[in-house]
Amino acid sequence: LVIHALLIVIVTLSPATATAQSEKDATEEGVYPPLWDLAFGNLLDFPVKDNKIVINAWNYQERMGVYKNLLNASARYFAAFGSQNSGNILWGLPLQHGWQFRTGRLADPSRGTSCGYKDGDLLCISERSWWSCMNYYLSVIPFLGAVEAGLFGQLQYEIEILPPEEGRADFCYSVADCWSRIPKVMDEWKDFFEYMLSTEHKAMSPAPSSSFKMDEALGLLWRAHTSSIAYALPKFQDRLKYLSDPEGIFGEDWANAVDFIAATYFSTDLQNTNHLQAFLPQRMLSERDVAPYISDFSPQQNRVLFSLEVLHKANQLTG
Repeated sequence: LVIHALLIVIVTLSPATATAQSEKDATEEGVYPPLWDLAFGNLLDFPVKDNKIVINAWNYQERMGVYKNLLNASARYFAAFGSQNSGNILWGLPLQHGWQFRTGRLADPSRGTSCGYKDGDLLCISERSWWSCMNYYLSVIPFLGAVEAGLFGQLQYEIEILPPEEGRADFCYSVADCWSRIPKVMDEWKDFFEYMLSTEHKAMSPAPSSSFKMDEALGLLWRAHTSSIAYALPKFQDRLKYLSDPEGIFGEDWANAVDFIAATYFSTDLQNTNHLQAFLPQRMLSERDVAPYISDFSPQQNRVLFSLEVLHKANQLTG
């Protein structure tokens, strides 16, 4: 049953079956994440205070800037895999964050504040959002792992991440802080970036580097990615109370499915990630949404939602 459900999901999300829909979405929504052009592309674009680069990870544009710096600094390692850095397998991270922003999943789900809403601070990322808290461990943590690995060279300043107003103890805010709290997750992200750096002497070649192996890079990336989710998932169970039951179930189903997608070494480059995300819900799920019968979702989106739930239940039943 697990294998059958997995096959449904993987076939549905494959580039071959997703091309038409993803091309349509790319035309309408853009190939790049929302506001990508406005995100800071250089670490020195962020404010510098007390000899520290200060990043507000609770602002969408600044968190997206973290991703943009990762993509820019790693571009040379993926030059052989697509023009304009399209073959960079780190694209999966900012594109997923952009989907969360576009679909309202980073806003305050409790409606206790105007954080993330058009009539308030649209760029605000709410610490009450399950999606934004989970994403912290797939944005700030990879970034700090890259800093420690030396992806950005010898930095003139330390990095400091600003805390949220609530739930400060749920996060870490510097390389040293994160290393003391989540050494395994930090180590695995550092390993991924150190692998790229270890191929430096051949990466500038116009031909594919004989030392850079995409399968090895994907293995390290997915290992770090799933470790971030495994650590964050139990930590943010309390944030699910702010979501509708269908939305909370979908969030946990999606987190579960990532383990299976990771096992396929799915290449999270620009094209493949856009293909995959064409089938994710384009809005938050409400109490009345029951897949596969959601009228304003495409048949493919309904099918994916239903399949993800089957996959998660089967995984739980089989242990």
